[in-house]
Amino acid sequence: MTTIAIVGVGEIARNAHRPAIDASDRFELVATASRSNTLDGIAAYPSLEALLAGVRPDAVALTAPPEPRFDMAMAAINAGLHVALEKPPGLTLSEVAMLEAAARKNGVTLFATWHSRFAPAVAPLKTALAGATVERVDVVWQEDVNEFHPGQTWIFDPGGFGVFDPGINALSVLTEVLPEPMRMVSADLAVPPGKAEPVEANLSAKLLGGAPVALAFDFLAIGAPTWTITVTSNRGVHTLTGGGTRLDHDGATLLDEPQAEYKLVYEAFGALIDAGASDVDVAPLRHVADAKLLARHRVGPRVDGTG
Repeated sequence: MTTIAIVGVGEIARNAHRPAIDASDRFELVATASRSNTLDGIAAYPSLEALLAGVRPDAVALTAPPEPRFDMAMAAINAGLHVALEKPPGLTLSEVAMLEAAARKNGVTLFATWHSRFAPAVAPLKTALAGATVERVDVVWQEDVNEFHPGQTWIFDPGGFGVFDPGINALSVLTEVLPEPMRMVSADLAVPPGKAEPVEANLSAKLLGGAPVALAFDFLAIGAPTWTITVTSNRGVHTLTGGGTRLDHDGATLLDEPQAEYKLVYEAFGALIDAGASDVDVAPLRHVADAKLLARHRVGPRVDGTG
């Protein structure tokens, strides 16, 4: 049994990480570290430093916001712990490269989890597109920040990622399933007054073969979220919906299953630890960085009193 602690206790820790760990026969949750939140029945520490002084688990899952995550991850790695990084794995590409080098030096596993890649329909879509000639890709990724990040003002602060916090999930799926690489071409970002990160993003990209990719991200969508990727190729139209729980081909449903991403995330983390390996793919984060480099900015809707 691998002992593990959760660092950063928010919605994702409560609703995704803890249930997956509790259901695992590989990991045992022994502690949390958070300035203000706890999990019932689990030893709680106010900081990672206090946790390491009080109990030394084999691994940590870092689910804190992106801004403080580098220092936490580096401290855990230097203490000899395996580290699973909730998305995004860092604020910058340089941070992640430094963490990867430190993990290699210390002989521990570093895992950039990209949980959306473990949705049930993602692997079947990847198989369906293997060797295909893609003609175009359309992505609509829309949700309400008030539902998924209630009261969390950090998400529109510098480094909070704004709408790229959910949008990077779509990018993680694209970079997993498409049969050829993608590059950003242009980006239109709507930034709320007085904020630093976008609430809307409209991106244009191209695959290596020239096929266009259109991505529309919206963080103030009312009602049920829309997480849809449509790939048109010489094999027809494949549509991934529900964040990767359903796959349709030319209008016929191939797969429709309940979400079980984090169960598979922890299975993959355990396998990496057993193999003495790391998995630190930065492709989704690189596309976000490229979009910001290319971006035209405009004033977007206000988010005062929301996320």
